[in-house]
Amino acid sequence: MNPNNTDEPILTEDRVLYEDNHLIIVNKRAKEPVQADVSGDKALQDMVRDYIRVKKQKTGNVFCGLVHRIDRPVSGAVILTKTSKALSRMIQIVKDRNIDKIYWAIVEGCPDPVQGKLVNYLIKNEAKNRTTVYDEEHEGCQRAELDYEVLVKTDRYSLVEVKLMTGRHHQIRAQLSHIGCPIKGDLKYGARRSNEDGSICLHARRLRFEHPVSHIIIDVVAPPFNPLFEKILNQENIDEK
Repeated sequence: MNPNNTDEPILTEDRVLYEDNHLIIVNKRAKEPVQADVSGDKALQDMVRDYIRVKKQKTGNVFCGLVHRIDRPVSGAVILTKTSKALSRMIQIVKDRNIDKIYWAIVEGCPDPVQGKLVNYLIKNEAKNRTTVYDEEHEGCQRAELDYEVLVKTDRYSLVEVKLMTGRHHQIRAQLSHIGCPIKGDLKYGARRSNEDGSICLHARRLRFEHPVSHIIIDVVAPPFNPLFEKILNQENIDEK
């Protein structure tokens, strides 16, 4: 929260999915940058830092460590830490893949089969900020793996649940596009049209891992902000605009 500038976006308590003395897990809105970037838009990390400062009534510097990132047009759960010890341990947990990351995506068409595994090889184009997908290994590629399941199918779109096994640049976006099912609104990867707000219909739905200090199991679920997710869950067709 930033009482000095009411025009800046603030983090409201309803967006905090989990909080203790070591961790804070927040539901990011689409189009919010996770970290400060050249746009100058208020970053989620800074909003969390302000939130902690106000809640704890701190006057000095506030530690707010970033464990991982999700793309700017993507919404959902992001883990930050309040201590350096928790940060280093959480980074190791992510590196060792001892964390379950579940995403929801609204895609054009429907994957065939409706449940399966995608294994591809990805190369990031730094200049274009875009990932190219190959079916066979190439020099400079990174192996990318995910499991998916279609939860709901409508006439034009499907709601797909994705479990990430690796964390590559634009992995879900690129791999789903590669099988002919680009994410709704994702023009970069072949969607037919953009969403009105510039977001894409990809949401970091759930995180599950062992707490780095207390060792209890943390299992958080992030409600989507975009009403299209609720609409497709109700098996309603999404109107084209």
